[in-house]
Amino acid sequence: MALNAQRRGEHGAHDHRVLTLDADSDHPRALVGGKGRALGEIARLGLPVPPAFCLTIAWCRECAVDPHAVLDEAWPDVLDGLKALQERTGATFGGGERPLLVAVRSSGVTSMPGMLETVLDVGIDDAVADALAARYSPGFARDTLDRFRRGYRRAVHVDPPTDPYEQLRGAMAAVLESWTSDRVLAYRTHHRLDEPDRVAVLVQAMVFGNLDAESGTGVLFTRNPATGSPEPFGEWLPTGQGDDVVSGARDCETLDVLARTMPDVHDELLAAGIRLEQHGADVQDVEFTVEAGKLWLLQSRVAQRSARAAVRLALALHDEGVIDEAEVLARVTPAQLRAAMATTLAPETRLAARLLATGLPASPGVASGLACTTSDAAVDASDAGHDVILVRPTTSPDDMAGMVAARGVVTEVGGATSHAAIVARELGLPAVVGCGSGLGAVVDGTMITVDGDSGEVRAGALEPTVWSAADTPELHRLDDIARRVSPLRVHADGDHPALDASEDAVAAALASGLVDARSPEPLVATLVAARLGLAT
Repeated sequence: MALNAQRRGEHGAHDHRVLTLDADSDHPRALVGGKGRALGEIARLGLPVPPAFCLTIAWCRECAVDPHAVLDEAWPDVLDGLKALQERTGATFGGGERPLLVAVRSSGVTSMPGMLETVLDVGIDDAVADALAARYSPGFARDTLDRFRRGYRRAVHVDPPTDPYEQLRGAMAAVLESWTSDRVLAYRTHHRLDEPDRVAVLVQAMVFGNLDAESGTGVLFTRNPATGSPEPFGEWLPTGQGDDVVSGARDCETLDVLARTMPDVHDELLAAGIRLEQHGADVQDVEFTVEAGKLWLLQSRVAQRSARAAVRLALALHDEGVIDEAEVLARVTPAQLRAAMATTLAPETRLAARLLATGLPASPGVASGLACTTSDAAVDASDAGHDVILVRPTTSPDDMAGMVAARGVVTEVGGATSHAAIVARELGLPAVVGCGSGLGAVVDGTMITVDGDSGEVRAGALEPTVWSAADTPELHRLDDIARRVSPLRVHADGDHPALDASEDAVAAALASGLVDARSPEPLVATLVAARLGLAT
């Protein structure tokens, strides 16, 4: 429901500036963003989600002029939202025997994993830390206070104020201001995102994965996003918070460890994943926290996946009756198809090259290039015409420009659900993560090859082979579906007009009434024609 109805009436255009997110809410994505929409859907499914409220996109469109002026005007409604959050949790923000801490997160219309700011544990000061120590343990209180101070300095770039309300205001302003950061602009430019809407700001009650030995945090993919295999996939970090997983700062365990240590929680998590996948009719990326043995779901979104996984998963969901053939073609883009048919290393080629490091195969494919250990160096080398491999201790949103410039990504630490892994899959970049400290210093300035299929980094620029429709069952099936739908028959050879596989060229061919054409990329051109045919 909307908060502060009388004030909403006074402000006309801002009727929906602060909204609660719960089982009774059904707010559109365009108003509360993807994450805000997901929280409501999780709650409506009866799954455990910490309560939250949202400063909506309808209000935040004005933050381009002055985010702080937005907060000045919206602050009374924010305080109303915080009051409602206290009533729903039975905890008190800023003090009391049972203190309420909150997470401040972004919620954009378009998912941009890791690009915008997040501040956790907002609302803690020395007195609140003392209350947490008395209620739980001194170690937990000290760890939470330290985490908050580090996270606030990173996101807001100043020392945190002692006043919890000023902390909340500063964290919300940091989320709003991050929309115009260099990394977000690089991301949006790369993905050609030009929607005018800005970002919603979520304020959600904290649950603590760092509370005790029966607490932790993790990520569940309902199917493997790197390979497309049907088994659940994810990572689990005992006694940690979510930023530990995404940053790659700590080594995570597999979900098998959670199954051994807390089998009931593991079973509940997998069951929730199945319900969320069925509800969304697609593979889900589920962020979760376990607090003192209780499961909480923090987010569920359509999982970013590698190009080959996109093909396999679309076909698998079709085989299960979840999506029809038209949706199969909608879920595999021409860019993904090109990447899916990109290169792998023949065994004799791979084994003949010197092995530099092994890690987790976070995103499949093969790429060679000049190893660059900073994002600035990667951008400069790419601008100079070099193929580049970005090699970092771990990536963060500030590395977005370097990742966009690179052909592949390697990190020294981090797991399969770290920032580097998630963004590399989204960008279609081969990636190997968790290769061990010191690798960057060894390879900087040399030519290396990243094998995201085997999880290896080898010396030199190695000659790859191609995953083709002729010898790959998944691509052959996709080709069959596309040809049944396509209004244009595209051939690899023959006496037909030549056709580029770009969308503009295919659209022009269809408009001219062409029914047969020849293309160096027949499968891609057929897919483009099929998608255009379905769109009309």
